[in-house]
Amino acid sequence: MRSAAAGKLGKRRSLMNEHSTPIASRLRVLSRTRVILLAAASLLIVFYIWHRTDKHEATAAAATVGKGPISVESARAGRSDIPIYMDGLGTVQAFYTVTVTARVDGQLEKLGFVEGQKVKKGDLLAQIDPRPYQAAFDQAVATKLKDETQLANAKRDLERYVTLAPHDLASKQTVDTQRSLVEQLTAQLKGDQAVIDNAKTQLDYAHITSPIDGRTGIRMIDPGNNVRASDNSGIVVVTQTQPISVIFTLPEESLPPVENALAIGAVEVTALSRDGQTELDRGTLSLLDNQIDQSTGTLRLKATFDNKRNTLWPGQFINARVLLRRQKNALTIPSAAVLRGADGMFTYVIKADSTLEVRPLKVGIDNGTVAVIENGLAEGEQVVTSNQFRLHPGAQVKASHADAGATQNKHKGSAM
Repeated sequence: MRSAAAGKLGKRRSLMNEHSTPIASRLRVLSRTRVILLAAASLLIVFYIWHRTDKHEATAAAATVGKGPISVESARAGRSDIPIYMDGLGTVQAFYTVTVTARVDGQLEKLGFVEGQKVKKGDLLAQIDPRPYQAAFDQAVATKLKDETQLANAKRDLERYVTLAPHDLASKQTVDTQRSLVEQLTAQLKGDQAVIDNAKTQLDYAHITSPIDGRTGIRMIDPGNNVRASDNSGIVVVTQTQPISVIFTLPEESLPPVENALAIGAVEVTALSRDGQTELDRGTLSLLDNQIDQSTGTLRLKATFDNKRNTLWPGQFINARVLLRRQKNALTIPSAAVLRGADGMFTYVIKADSTLEVRPLKVGIDNGTVAVIENGLAEGEQVVTSNQFRLHPGAQVKASHADAGATQNKHKGSAM
């Protein structure tokens, strides 16, 4: 029984081996084919990369040989004093603004100005019908004259009573009564003078003059209309534009450097056009606001300008540039020479043999025109300022050198 079972098991194994042998053989063939294909693909890729690199180097070498040195512009690193400033957005405001209104009621007889005219303090702006106020003034003066006459007569009577009293020709009561009358009339004269002063003031109010030097705006009422002291609309607005003020803002982080600058002395502020290209006027910083705006995180500042050329106008938006300090003897190059790479800032330095060297830089302040170099260059070294996209280390160049002094004098300062 056991031998028969063993024989059947052996036959089954033999059958399985006969069927599995072709399958394994096929798998081995497929595996070898796959390895061969992968190896061939790898060789093709390596050959392609080598061919491209060799062709690129050959092309670059041919271009270099065929075209010769690359033409570039250059400048030399030099030293100069660089202004350090902060920029903020501001609005021009009149130094003083006065809305001229009537202080008495009456008919507006005439205007003493032309719209937009410059006026001086004390110049006539408007005339209200003065006749009622002139009459009141004349009446007050007349009343005082009458009371002065009465006082003079009362004083003479008092002198008589005082002379007669020792001879019992005037009683003591008569003398005291007369003396009281004199004092009463004296007080009355003071009241009369007060009435005269008030009437004179009302009369003067009918003659309206400019309270400041400035420029008139558009008139708000025409002659012939009745004006009242209770009216708030006014007759005209006079604004003082020489000098003039600018209110502007800076980030709250600017507070320490601005305070340090103020501690040293007067801080210069330059008013620039909205595009930042045109200088409108120069003035001085007047004050820092006493609190920071928490909603915007900004600090308000006020500057004053002479505005002699009337380049600043109330309501105008400008850029305010605050000069904080000057960095003395800084090493600078044109901003165009500074490039940014994967490892940071660098520039192309032209060596003595007219070939290029890539030089890493540590750049300080850069205002878009001039860059302050803190490390990486020496004074007098020549850097490339144009055509950098065609350059590579070791390339031969032909440099046209810009005037270093002119390049340095072009800058207006550096922003923090």
